[in-house]
Amino acid sequence: MKPRNARLLLSLSLFGLLAACGGENTRPSAPAQAAVPGTPAKPVKIGVALGGGAAKGFAHIGVIKMLEANGFEPVVVSGTSAGSVVGALYASGMNAFDMQQKAVSLDQASIRDVRLFSGGLIQGQKLQDYVNAQVGNKPAEQLKKPFAAVATQLETGERAVFVRGNVGQAVRASSSVPGVFEPVAIGGKTFVDGGVVSPVPVDAARQLGAEFVIAVDISSKASGQRPGSLLGTVNQSIAIMGQRLGEQELARADVVIRPQVLDIGAADFEQRGRAILEGEKAAMAAMPQIRAGIARLQQAHTTSARNADARASAAAAEAYQRCLDGRSRLDKLRGKNGDCIAPAH
Repeated sequence: MKPRNARLLLSLSLFGLLAACGGENTRPSAPAQAAVPGTPAKPVKIGVALGGGAAKGFAHIGVIKMLEANGFEPVVVSGTSAGSVVGALYASGMNAFDMQQKAVSLDQASIRDVRLFSGGLIQGQKLQDYVNAQVGNKPAEQLKKPFAAVATQLETGERAVFVRGNVGQAVRASSSVPGVFEPVAIGGKTFVDGGVVSPVPVDAARQLGAEFVIAVDISSKASGQRPGSLLGTVNQSIAIMGQRLGEQELARADVVIRPQVLDIGAADFEQRGRAILEGEKAAMAAMPQIRAGIARLQQAHTTSARNADARASAAAAEAYQRCLDGRSRLDKLRGKNGDCIAPAH
């Protein structure tokens, strides 16, 4: 081969090699992608507001039993008076069947301590000790579910919401029916039954973070008949005082359940089985309304999650484009994406 031809062939070979390398460098590279997983919709936070009503409070157990049976387990609990007793046990981790067993075996003597020198009033220490024993002597902030017991500050008439500290003492204060229980002194203040200011503590459940509040109203109503006992007279008097205020607070609940227990006496513990059954019946009657309300909230959560994902995707796409626009001139000429991370699709 002649030297001239050899040089020409070598030049052509080098040109082809450079062209191949140049083509490889100028081919756009596949961009890295950032995973943007779909955000699952958060579950609806259900709360129960358990009202006061002495022995009628066993109905709360039946309501909770049916809620759990239908897959609607409350995650926050508020209670007034008898509702605070049931609420404390439920917040401690007991389910409805556990509470029913406790109710069946409950002896009134274990929670009633009459003191003659105080005019025959119930001291309430036995009730406090009973509740603390049932919750394992844990303070309210260590219970398995957020819990609030509502009482009334005697000096000012203001609502008091106990969410920390001694659970039994808070329940005792919430349950101290004026004229029946001795007022309870806590932190230099005096407290009586929460039913005076908040017969069904809907607002307390909201304060605990509940999005959907199921209120259970077992409070006595002024029936036009004279009560047949001192306790009945006191309970009806409290009911009259709190009735109008209670109606306003109940209006802020999503669902109100009213077990048919108004004819059960304040101290009629023998009717506990019937009260539980009436709670079950009332809860089942309200179940379509509960399902529909929770479904609406869940749909709103799903829509909100999707909108949040869409905003996140748009922001990621915008950031990617800004990154591409900010590449060096050499990267642009070479078709390189640099360190830009493309959003996932």
